[in-house]
Amino acid sequence: MKDVRAKKHLGQHFLIDQTIAERTANALFPPGSLVALSNSGNKLLEIGPGMGILTKYLLHRADFDVHAIELDQESIEYLKRSKLLPENKLIEGDFLKLDFDAFSDRPFSIVGNFPYNISNMIMFRVFENRDKIAQISGMFQHEVAERITSKPGKKAYGILSVFIQAFYTAEYMFVVGPEVFNPPPKVKSAIIRLVRNDVKKLNCTEKLFITVVKTAFNQRRKMLSNSLKSMLGEHKIASEIMNKRPEQLSVAEFEMLTNTIEKLTQNQ
Repeated sequence: MKDVRAKKHLGQHFLIDQTIAERTANALFPPGSLVALSNSGNKLLEIGPGMGILTKYLLHRADFDVHAIELDQESIEYLKRSKLLPENKLIEGDFLKLDFDAFSDRPFSIVGNFPYNISNMIMFRVFENRDKIAQISGMFQHEVAERITSKPGKKAYGILSVFIQAFYTAEYMFVVGPEVFNPPPKVKSAIIRLVRNDVKKLNCTEKLFITVVKTAFNQRRKMLSNSLKSMLGEHKIASEIMNKRPEQLSVAEFEMLTNTIEKLTQNQ
């Protein structure tokens, strides 16, 4: 495919295998797996469509109104020439700067072969805008996919796991080898799916929750009694939880810990 070029400056690896593209589209939205369209709307935004190999399979889904956002000018020009998408459904720009309210007045879904160098930033933007994003599915670097979907007690479990799983049900789907991309990445990739859960707000102060989680994982090899000293000051928490490391705590336990810290330190 002569139009497929290496966009190393974007961290983008273009999917070139048709079978994997179709399998990816089917895995992203298998029948019966979607959140109800009446609750989420039917708008779907593909991030970084590149040359449209995944886009064309997404367009086979009659129940979705497919849009795409692309930053790379060569890809934009190619997509316009191909007329795969109507021009009013191709957004020229950066997803990280997209005005979600202007894009849709209802929750929408996101899909993509996400650029490796901004995949973490994409996920943090999802966390900040979870009430606008009903579902996310797509291709991530294998290591990032594991971090997003990992459960407590696992080595990959970390800040991103806690933040995303507070508001989404996370499912690791399947591994994709480097040979199906141009240029081939040096690492494996993986498909994951996230579906918004019923949590409207955390059972604690969100700003403090974010600080507690980040502070704990910044020294993830230490027990919480040590890693959270800077937050607790002279205060002590008499609980077995403080003898654990951060990767051992569930979202609910981080919420309880946040409430405890807030009660102890609120008069400081």
